[in-house]
Amino acid sequence: MSFDTVIPTAKRIERLQYENPWWTTGNVQQVYRDMIKRLYFNLFYPFVKEIDIKRAVVLMGPRRVGKTVMMFHSIQELIQEGISPQKIFFIGIDNPIYMHLSLEDILLLAKEAVQVDNLDGCFVFFDEIQYLKDWERHLKVLVDRHPKTKFVVSGSAAAALRLQSTESGAGRFTDFMLPPLTFHEYIHLKGLGHLVQAKTIVYNGKQIPFFTTHDNKAFNKEFFHYLNFGGYPEVVLSEKIQSDMGRYVKSDIVDKVLLRDLPSLYGIKDVQELNSFFTYVAYNTANEFSFEKLSKDSGIAKEIIKKYLEYLEAAFLIKVIHKVSDTAKKFKRITSFKVYLTNPSLRTALFSPITETDHEMGNMVKTAIFSQWMHREQLDLKYARWKMGRSEGEVDIVLLDNKLFKPQWCVEVKWTNRYFEKPQELKSLLHFCRQNKFSASLVTTIDVLGNKTIEEINLTYVPAAVYAYNIGVNTLELKSNW
Repeated sequence: MSFDTVIPTAKRIERLQYENPWWTTGNVQQVYRDMIKRLYFNLFYPFVKEIDIKRAVVLMGPRRVGKTVMMFHSIQELIQEGISPQKIFFIGIDNPIYMHLSLEDILLLAKEAVQVDNLDGCFVFFDEIQYLKDWERHLKVLVDRHPKTKFVVSGSAAAALRLQSTESGAGRFTDFMLPPLTFHEYIHLKGLGHLVQAKTIVYNGKQIPFFTTHDNKAFNKEFFHYLNFGGYPEVVLSEKIQSDMGRYVKSDIVDKVLLRDLPSLYGIKDVQELNSFFTYVAYNTANEFSFEKLSKDSGIAKEIIKKYLEYLEAAFLIKVIHKVSDTAKKFKRITSFKVYLTNPSLRTALFSPITETDHEMGNMVKTAIFSQWMHREQLDLKYARWKMGRSEGEVDIVLLDNKLFKPQWCVEVKWTNRYFEKPQELKSLLHFCRQNKFSASLVTTIDVLGNKTIEEINLTYVPAAVYAYNIGVNTLELKSNW
């Protein structure tokens, strides 16, 4: 007896009808319509409605960042724009009821459920696509076989999605990355736009557009809340979840990736070792590591550590940042590097919320700032660190221009106002600016906004929360112009 025949076709059609209530009601479920759209929706939706372009959209990202909700928001938008609800299909591939069925088989069931003759002009949404073996091959066939149908798929197992979509779906897939919430989106979701105002600041002698706040105390309170709880839409909007971050985020996001997704994708056998390794690097987010020290502290071979870092980065849990010298030159041999969590609230989920006076606060702010920049995948961000004779120093963020083979700018991330009063103490930053002929740089503070000039270098001081907010704003604006 085949397992395929155990579940009657009628039951599968009933499931499809349950997943697609708009076939009868004409609308997406109220619970999704009531949810505030992520700001990334305006970037994503144009790819969905381009039905004349023969490419499937692959919506990627970590668990619980709102991929499924964004699909439902897209479906509601299509309906409001006049697309017939019977031409929109949503299928959750993770449901066992579809086990052993191909995407084509499921589509035939959907056609039967709504009694349409063909799929021309239809929009098909496959959620959690990674649960289908060889999904990319199946999807490529569908795109070729149904050129007048738009296919949109989502998946959380980022490693498989990236690897397989680039190898097997070349020319057929458009990848769209949905990252954790930016601080800008956090403010938007909580309806706190009244805390920001559009102004200008002086950078390198020029007035540039910039969002600031008229209430640093309230804005920093929200930024601090973002550090602890701000990575995921559901967490931001639920005090109940915030009170039990370990249970929600760790079990539903971290553990499923470490204990299920990555082992299934890469055949990892020692799952507990991977879990312990991630916990170690998460606790030390923003710190510098070396393969030698990691191997010594963990007892794990260096080659295995390299693979673990690769896996965790592919799953959107961490970002590895490499260093350059004081003249912004890359090192031929990678001996040390920094590891950042892709959003700071992961650390809260694993351990406990931090307070403003905790010694980890500096690294959490750095992690938050880096996590905003991570939304621009094409940027080559580094940190600078050097030790040459008596010259020793470090600069937190350096952007390299790989076409011009030189740095574009640098930023020093601080959670203190000390260096506004004592800019001469920023010796590493000043040295790096001189070495690379920079006439200006930016330094973050707790709540001071202003400018200082020292050794002919113009320093712009911006509160860390304000800087994080502006990175998010500018990222969305840049992406919308691509």
